[in-house]
Amino acid sequence: MNKDAQMRATINQKLIETGERERLKELLRAKLIECGWKDQLKAHCKVIFISQEDKSKSSKKRDVIKEKGLEHVTVDDLVAEITPKGRALVPDSVKKELLQRIRTFLAQHASL
Repeated sequence: MNKDAQMRATINQKLIETGERERLKELLRAKLIECGWKDQLKAHCKVIFISQEDKSKSSKKRDVIKEKGLEHVTVDDLVAEITPKGRALVPDSVKKELLQRIRTFLAQHASL
């Protein structure tokens, strides 16, 4: 395990031990709902299931379903398609707030 991976594992373990990881996850959930992220991503996901007949709005998501067939698309396929959009939709303000909380945590636990 390289030094970076070791440091990440140590930080993650400390976040778990102190309960901060769960607090950060709850904060993230609340902020994403508050800013409408969940609704935006839900609307984006619905595009995946729009009729194949609408060629004017062709998308990569429907191409995956078209290529594999709806019955053969896995959860992993859908996650791979949705994740980039989901990450892109997270507002910078939410990212900055979480980053600041993590920095504060690290400063308070500088012995890591």
